[in-house]
Amino acid sequence: MNDRTKYYRGSSDGKRPRNTDPLKDARSEYDLIVIGSGLAGLTAANVLGRNGHRVALLEQHYNLGGMATWFKRRRGHIFDISLHGFPVGMIKTCRRFWNPKIADSIVQLDAVRFDNPQFSFETVFTRQDFVDKLTGVMGLEPATVEAFFDHVRGMNFYDDSGETVGQLFDRFFPGRNDVHRLLMEPIAYANGSTLEDPAITYGIVFSNFMSKGVFTFTGGTDVLIREMKAELERNGVETFNNVQVDRILVEHGRAAGVEACGRTLRARAVLSNANLKQTVLRLVEPQYFAPEFIEGLRAVRLNNSSCQVYFGIREGARIPFVGDLLFTSTRPTFDSPSLCDFNGESRTFSFYYPKTRPGSDRYTIVSSTNANYSDWNELDDAAYERSKARLIEDTTASLERYVPGVRELIDHVEASTPRTFEFYTQHWAGASFGTKFEGLEYSMKLSEQVAGLYHAGSVGIIMSGWLGAANYGVITANKIDAFLHELLEATA
Repeated sequence: MNDRTKYYRGSSDGKRPRNTDPLKDARSEYDLIVIGSGLAGLTAANVLGRNGHRVALLEQHYNLGGMATWFKRRRGHIFDISLHGFPVGMIKTCRRFWNPKIADSIVQLDAVRFDNPQFSFETVFTRQDFVDKLTGVMGLEPATVEAFFDHVRGMNFYDDSGETVGQLFDRFFPGRNDVHRLLMEPIAYANGSTLEDPAITYGIVFSNFMSKGVFTFTGGTDVLIREMKAELERNGVETFNNVQVDRILVEHGRAAGVEACGRTLRARAVLSNANLKQTVLRLVEPQYFAPEFIEGLRAVRLNNSSCQVYFGIREGARIPFVGDLLFTSTRPTFDSPSLCDFNGESRTFSFYYPKTRPGSDRYTIVSSTNANYSDWNELDDAAYERSKARLIEDTTASLERYVPGVRELIDHVEASTPRTFEFYTQHWAGASFGTKFEGLEYSMKLSEQVAGLYHAGSVGIIMSGWLGAANYGVITANKIDAFLHELLEATA
């Protein structure tokens, strides 16, 4: 499939049944309309529905989940669309703002493996194990390592010193490119961080992971999203798929609803889980914002995108355990731009064993490489297809280094690129992690420009990843809850 083909996203084959109205069961008015069903939008909707507000969630895709979703293929293959690993804090967030069943499905990964020309070892990705590796394998002084961990643990959003990640590493580990690689690579895959980004965007995320390791959902993303949808329904949230929102309505300086599918749905507040820049620059007319706000937002940088290669192992075949996550690279040394290199010398493999989906005996493997949208955007159709074929072949050859003979076990393989993510998620430039750090201020202050208009999602790096997105949804839901109560008191 050419990712530029403009067909309707309303079903798995891309064809919309005639004479159907995805909003036929929608009311004319709600307390809150949520645009987009990423984890921030889903979590905010659930919190506010549980609080008794009338909530409608509108998703342009046929699946819920945003970047936390899945797809199916022939021969029984189910693929999560990207690598999924998050800190232990996700258990607390899901238990408090979703339900115990979802929280209890979160399990720790057994092994995270690194293999590159500078070092090769396996870790459980906890602070103690990283300290052991940094001292015992990489020869660092224990006092220096502990001081580094204590320093990043104390970082917070309000104390930005202006130091970059690269400067932070050079201060504690000068001249140790191998150490920088170990500390940086996994976080770069988790939220798009680079050595040039503010140190706080790295330290907060890294410290969260260093608590008790890396976790994921057992059962697969499809099971998770089905349970989340059921919880939303129990809390009275109405969900609508295949709904393309055309415009956010603003009346008298306040969000008043949306236009979608030829209908007007009114609301006391609107929460966008779309890309931040897309929300302001496409869904709302610019005259409702201060000129300096628009000017500043236009300058906000988008984060990088990514490429994936999906491998389905034929039914009945088995592969050995080589780890849950494998960070691998053939580059002799590390630098941040190399992680987005078009030729893909660095990649991460996520292995889905039968333990991932209890009751199944199937294996799948997903490879991820960070990528620049610009490298893929201008290719003509023939060059694009050749580049995808090269990506698949290079990734398969890399995988064979760790699973010899795997090529003969694969009965389905396909690739996604930044153009794929742009098409299916509608995120500008296929941005996997929203905007860079400077976007967070604009996201958080959106309601100061237009009362009742809010944003939550992958923005500013700190709020990226599954845990960050869900928690940002909670933070924003609390603001919306207070706003709605103020409206009720004012009209009582």
